[in-house]
Amino acid sequence: MMNGTGERRIAWVTGAGGGMGRASAVRLAQSGYTVALSGRRTDALADTGSLVEDTGAEAMLVPLDVSDVDAVEDAAARIGQALGPITTVVASAGVNTPQRYWRDQQVAQFSSIVSTNLIGAAATVDAVLPGMREAGGGSVVFISSYSGWRFSPDAGVAYSASKTALSSLAESLNAQENQFGIRATNLCPGDVDSDFLRLRPVVPDATARTSMLSPDDVAAAVQFIIDSPAHVCVNELVISPVKKGVLR
Repeated sequence: MMNGTGERRIAWVTGAGGGMGRASAVRLAQSGYTVALSGRRTDALADTGSLVEDTGAEAMLVPLDVSDVDAVEDAAARIGQALGPITTVVASAGVNTPQRYWRDQQVAQFSSIVSTNLIGAAATVDAVLPGMREAGGGSVVFISSYSGWRFSPDAGVAYSASKTALSSLAESLNAQENQFGIRATNLCPGDVDSDFLRLRPVVPDATARTSMLSPDDVAAAVQFIIDSPAHVCVNELVISPVKKGVLR
């Protein structure tokens, strides 16, 4: 779909095969974006694509493992050629493992998590920055984690380190790229009821999930950030579920 100047608004969502990435892609489609969808699972991407198209928007499926930096560069080029300049990025691709502690982690697994959560996010942004500058601006939303904002001992050594580092990516982007109209946000959600929970050492039950955020809650925060006026930069946003209970 077109913006007020008659140009299409193009968003690229990584980790779009489910959870927060999928919900964000659908939200953006509903608000008029043409959405490029990336993720490692082609069947899950196709499902997200169908949801996007159900809104009347256009979806482009770009299967991708963001830890492959050459593939990220190629994917960005393909999207740009097919759809036009990418002016919105939601970097939602992320992984974790049940082996989260120094006693049971492996360095190879640590490297794999950091490659996806941190290097993949950096590669995604690096690939689109020249086009954003040329277009006169753009928005980047890093989907981090509450454990990337405040230390959470059970989130995992590699996961916590990689998600904490996203704050530096956002800050450096804003310090260096605001002058070109580019703004970045470090979005840190608390517990979210999504398929990602299967990677916990103890998977939360249905009762525990009722008190969590939903992927749609996170997508609403993404939309708020992106819909903010162009002169507004939401540097960091932390959201968490309300803790209900009896005060003692």
